[in-house]
Amino acid sequence: MDSAAGPHSCGQDHSGPHPTPLHASATSTLRAWPAPDSAQDSMRHTYLAFLDAVPDACLRRSVPGHLTASTLLVDAGLERVLLTLHPRVGRWIQLGGHCEPGDASVQAAALREATEESGMTGLTLDPVPLELHTHPITCSLGVPTRHLDVRFLALAPADAQPVRSAESDDLRWWPADALPDTAEHETIARMLALARRR
Repeated sequence: MDSAAGPHSCGQDHSGPHPTPLHASATSTLRAWPAPDSAQDSMRHTYLAFLDAVPDACLRRSVPGHLTASTLLVDAGLERVLLTLHPRVGRWIQLGGHCEPGDASVQAAALREATEESGMTGLTLDPVPLELHTHPITCSLGVPTRHLDVRFLALAPADAQPVRSAESDDLRWWPADALPDTAEHETIARMLALARRR
């Protein structure tokens, strides 16, 4: 996981005029997305313009910035949220990171990251984005860049037990109304509020 709040390959195929499936899915998903408010709708248009202008918009190598995919992973009652203690950020955040060349869609990237980082299978991902968030970060490029994060909501199976991956300093369930002091409180609270509206 390399997202701070939160991709690898969703740039256009340079051998022809057609975008890769990942790039196309990001574009079609955002075109169809019913943004929850005017600020998010403005950001949606910004993302679409970036996708249109930058062939490597979802490639990690796109130094000016790139799309990433993250997931707010909750239990069925929205009473608990699974957070990771991100080693680079040093805070408790949602799961997510860069897309990879084999991801068929931005949803597939989000689900893969959530599955890898939670250590749980059988997650149910809502294919409609929850929100968009852009933030500066020095990710695995080693230079300052920006993550244009597409955030999703997923439910964990009732009996699933999380298993920390090597990409996390810690991983645990937190009560939605009692997050740790070092959590990204504003970000997570906003996503939980959007999730409850679903």
